[in-house]
Amino acid sequence: ARAVVARAAHAEMMLAEFGGLERGTLRLVASQTIASYWLPGKLAAFNAMYPKIAVELAIDNTEGAAMQVLSGAAELGFVEGTIDDPALAHWVVGHDPMVLVGRERVTNIDDAWLREARWIVREQGSGTRSTFEEVLQARHIDPAQLAISMTLPSNEAVRTAVEAGAGVAALSRLVVGRALGNGDLVELPFDVPDRPFHALRHKERYRTRAADALTDLIKEQRP
Repeated sequence: ARAVVARAAHAEMMLAEFGGLERGTLRLVASQTIASYWLPGKLAAFNAMYPKIAVELAIDNTEGAAMQVLSGAAELGFVEGTIDDPALAHWVVGHDPMVLVGRERVTNIDDAWLREARWIVREQGSGTRSTFEEVLQARHIDPAQLAISMTLPSNEAVRTAVEAGAGVAALSRLVVGRALGNGDLVELPFDVPDRPFHALRHKERYRTRAADALTDLIKEQRP
């Protein structure tokens, strides 16, 4: 049933192409950090340029977003994690600074501290979680060795749990910037490299002018 709906939606958008971006619906999917913090301003600019193109944005984790693009439920996806699927084209559209945060200040973080800290993490399949696990693996730390006290389904839930003193977490600065500014959280002295944001598109499907217009706008806005 989903495949039938996806094909019908795509046919609708192809017909709208003849209107010169005067009508139609652009269906997108994005992982949580991107959908909540990075993408809305860009969609507002797109809407100002093409007010007759409706935009529908679904939210999923990185793995789920890739599946929606593969199935045709979304024409474009925007994700934080790494996707290795031969059917999907992917390219970098931005970068996201990651930080380690907690309620209390810490003067030094070593491998023993990382293994002993109480961690609040996102679910498996989340780009936020996979990015931090890659950092641990680069230090030869098995993520399974962490003392995970909570696994939560959203960035905001993780941030709120850390603010309540339940543990520490690695999150996007986009997510914790306000909490750091008002003192609800402190940034801990641990270097987490910036992670790339990727756009996804199915290699074999028709590329609509609306999708191309959005990707062009995002490219123009990159610093």
